[in-house]
Amino acid sequence: MARQVYRMRTPSTGREVFIEAEPDRVYRDKETGEELEVVGIVIPMQPTESRLPWAVENLRFCNWCDQLAQRDLNECPTCGRRMAPLAS
Repeated sequence: MARQVYRMRTPSTGREVFIEAEPDRVYRDKETGEELEVVGIVIPMQPTESRLPWAVENLRFCNWCDQLAQRDLNECPTCGRRMAPLAS
């Protein structure tokens, strides 16, 4: 089962990392040893088949319902219909 990806920050340095994390676990910065604080949850949120973050470069429009969907999905998450192949 895939874990949710979180954006986490080291409080003293402001350094940020993306981590597939479990909710009740404490994560520490490699360099400082400080406890990381959660800044945000990266979408798409679990459970989903997609492994890509929702950024403009990773989205496409469904040819049936004209809603945004992740590029790596074959079926539209909104209407459930199979999307047309991506142009190369």
